[in-house]
Amino acid sequence: MQHLGATVPGILAFASGHAVLDQLTGAPVQFVDEEAPARRFLLDNVGTPWHSLEHQWGSGHLITDRGGARWHTPADLRVADDGAVEAVHAPLPGVRVEVRRYEHGGLLCERYTVINSAEEPLTITGLGVQTPFADLYDGAEASLERAVHAHLFTGGTWAWALAQPMSGEGRCLGLIVREGAVRAYSVESRNQYSQSNVRGHLVLLVTDQARNPEAFGGQPVLRLGPGESTTVAWELGWYASVEDFVVATRPPAVLSAYAAELREGVEPGEFGEFGEPIVVEAASVSSPDPDVTVERAAEGRYRVRASRHGCFRLDIGDGARTEVLFHLPLEEVVRRRVAYITRYQLARERPGLLAHAFVPVDTRTGLTQATNGWADWTDGSERIAMPLLLQAAVARGLVDAAEVDPLLEGWAGFARRHLLDDTAAPRRGSQTWHTGPRLYDTPWLARFFHDRHRAHGRPDDLDLAARILERSFELGGAAHLSIGLSPTTPAVCAALDADGQPDRAEKLRDQLIGSARAFVAAGRQLPAHEVAYEQSIVAPLLDLLTDAHTLTGDPVFLDAVGERLPWLLSFGGPQPHARLHGVAIRHWDGYWFGANRLWGDVFPHYWSTLTAVTLLRLPASLRTHETDRLADAILRANMANYSEDGSATCAFVMPSTIDGRPAHTADPLANDQDWHLLLWLETREQAEAPGATAPRIG
Repeated sequence: MQHLGATVPGILAFASGHAVLDQLTGAPVQFVDEEAPARRFLLDNVGTPWHSLEHQWGSGHLITDRGGARWHTPADLRVADDGAVEAVHAPLPGVRVEVRRYEHGGLLCERYTVINSAEEPLTITGLGVQTPFADLYDGAEASLERAVHAHLFTGGTWAWALAQPMSGEGRCLGLIVREGAVRAYSVESRNQYSQSNVRGHLVLLVTDQARNPEAFGGQPVLRLGPGESTTVAWELGWYASVEDFVVATRPPAVLSAYAAELREGVEPGEFGEFGEPIVVEAASVSSPDPDVTVERAAEGRYRVRASRHGCFRLDIGDGARTEVLFHLPLEEVVRRRVAYITRYQLARERPGLLAHAFVPVDTRTGLTQATNGWADWTDGSERIAMPLLLQAAVARGLVDAAEVDPLLEGWAGFARRHLLDDTAAPRRGSQTWHTGPRLYDTPWLARFFHDRHRAHGRPDDLDLAARILERSFELGGAAHLSIGLSPTTPAVCAALDADGQPDRAEKLRDQLIGSARAFVAAGRQLPAHEVAYEQSIVAPLLDLLTDAHTLTGDPVFLDAVGERLPWLLSFGGPQPHARLHGVAIRHWDGYWFGANRLWGDVFPHYWSTLTAVTLLRLPASLRTHETDRLADAILRANMANYSEDGSATCAFVMPSTIDGRPAHTADPLANDQDWHLLLWLETREQAEAPGATAPRIG
């Protein structure tokens, strides 16, 4: 056996790939897929100056009744006779951390064992291991070529991580916990310095009881007597597909769904006692929540129901757990949101037209949120979802038009005066006109006035909708993947045709098709938007190409959709969890839109609904039962963002902690999350339209 100072192998091979090892620590600094050697699975110092040595793979931390400490450089490093690389750390008096790495059966195996070598008991309230997957956006082309999405599932003894290429092509690197448990994860290096284009350093946690005891359904205290130890062990391997990886995890449960609809009633708390169940196939199933009923239907088969709207923990078998969601029907949530918005989210204290603005509100107090010079708290931009939702609810007969339509008339006047300049270019808000036009807002404003025209038939509403889109293209909208531009433009064009303005409609269509052709030619060279690369760039791209195919029948657009669809799907993972399954990774909106100013993963974020809408709009030859199932799961997952009283959260920040700050919490600001409800209503309308061939989802 070789000890510290002896040569550690430079690589540790497993199957047709290898880990590059640090000679000082024996830990991986990179995982290399020999079939795609340019891909980065781990962060390094190239272009990421915030990546420091304490975040090296396999470094970690302990919080105990003897103090807290990190480990990185071992007190002893050796190569065992069987070729395993073994490191021994002494982070605290009387505490050892032993790490063993070795290849077995084409897999890289790692064991982390904490040993109480003292003569008194040891209480552990924090234990985490660094796993710095290269989940960052360095522009579309570089991201698609080299970066990975890290899909995490911290289900106790049923835990894993999947590093999937952002292109959706090539092999994945999968980590599967085989001994012990991972019950949470945290994110480090997420702050104003690292900003929105990086996900941060991911840390897998055996427990985070010291910092956030209630996170992920509860974090345990680990107690070790003298000489006792606790271990977490996992294996890493290469997988040809996501499906192959899921099979390899050997799931202890199969769920019929991760979210289900409650039965409609009258008062909060009276929904779902006899609603739709979630069927779970497992050795055993239980829930600590008194509002959840688990009924054994047969050997190894359980029916799970809930009596109220919300997310609930399920305990499965021997130490596994996950979360399911039971939600009110879509129409009922819309009615309650409209009631809440009209009561709490109007700026009634303002003078004149400004009093008709819809604004964020702190749901803890009912106090509206002033703009405070912060672009994502304005009375425009993403807050346009609120009048759009109210208008959609009126059109579908979900609310009293006599009560709501006057509010919409007021908002229309407000938008004309304060959210548009004299050229029909958008302003970000009534107090932020100086920031210049924001192209993202153009289709949202155009959609509002298009829908006003559809409701009341006034020519000036249609004219304004068209002028907004025309101005968008003048400002460079053809090169910008604005959310909703593609579905909105054909709708406005159809209204122009019906109004006897075919030339105006044709020009807009030609500009849309020209934009699609330019993006086909650009391939992976997509422009950066407010983030360098993100799911809400790719979904509008696919919508644009789909609409161009519908308008022209040109097969080049169909081929382009098929080529780019894996990019979109790779943003979501296969986690068996209501908040996570298929939901696109997004990790900055808690900071920009929330009151808590927390960076980090938001699950589910309402723009994940764009993936669902895009899947439901796919050309018939690309749409499948699986894409429909995934769309349904995403639409239902976002119901987690609403409460029974009609309040909502703009961001549920998922990690247990962000740079040490407790998270796994719903931000108290109701801000921009209503796009989900609006988009789901619109997909329902499209599915129910005369001549529609696709089934209704949800």
